[in-house]
Amino acid sequence: MTSPALPLAPLNHRHLHYFWVVAKEGGISRAAARLGVAVQTISSQLKELEQTLGTALFTQEGRRLVLTEAGRTTLHYADQIFLLGAQLQETLQAQGETHRLRLTVGISDALPKLIAYRLLEAALHLPQGLRLICQEGEFDELLADLALHKLDVVLTDRPAGSRPNLRVFSHPVGECRIGFYATPALADQLGPGFPASLEGAPLLLPTRDTALRSRIDAWLSARNLHPDVVGEFEDSALLMTFGRSGLGLFPAPSLLAANLAEQFGAQAVGEMEDVREQYYAISNERRIRHPAVEAIRLGAAALELG
Repeated sequence: MTSPALPLAPLNHRHLHYFWVVAKEGGISRAAARLGVAVQTISSQLKELEQTLGTALFTQEGRRLVLTEAGRTTLHYADQIFLLGAQLQETLQAQGETHRLRLTVGISDALPKLIAYRLLEAALHLPQGLRLICQEGEFDELLADLALHKLDVVLTDRPAGSRPNLRVFSHPVGECRIGFYATPALADQLGPGFPASLEGAPLLLPTRDTALRSRIDAWLSARNLHPDVVGEFEDSALLMTFGRSGLGLFPAPSLLAANLAEQFGAQAVGEMEDVREQYYAISNERRIRHPAVEAIRLGAAALELG
């Protein structure tokens, strides 16, 4: 008969903090100077932490302290614990000073920045005010940060899908028709015969790992069109910038036609009537509780992006 597991001893966070500072400073003496405590105090508390965890966290190599494998694992978790603690203090301080909500948003580099603004716009007008922090990055990196609670929400053009190691939830927040845009000269040349005019035409597209690219490829294939793909881009803003130079036609949400004309001098060539870009807010919660994230969801529906 297997005996029941003994309850784990509670972790002393002061001991963990001393370990964390020693690991960051590279030695006990430097950590003691940083913390303003005696070397003996840190040494004794490190020993107590190792006794609690049941393993050595450092090994001596010459005059240097080097992390063991268990020490590296402990440092990884300590980084997350103290990062979250710092974020908690910062959030509560900001709320105490301004009574504003804090929203940390990850924006996928494939999501058009103007669409990101439209999605966030509703949250900007909450009555209690909002302190908005935006970070841009690749889809998988943003989901990892979301899982570590470094982000409140990720705005992107695709759902998270099934990810055994990540417990995140995808909330649809809208969709929009997609058209092709180009400089006025190129639009005048290719617009009249659209979509047949795309045959052999220079085209700028998202990379193949994006959700929109597969829909565009299917649309072209269904019409037996073979454009000349002269560039592929992960970042939607970079794609539009090259499109502005006249390198080729580029896809963009039809909702942004006026903005594209103003910012990029681009004109509509034609719309892909069967292709829509979908937008998602990905959170750690199945039911959205953050008021700003809920405002994003409701605001997107009111925008009628499609």
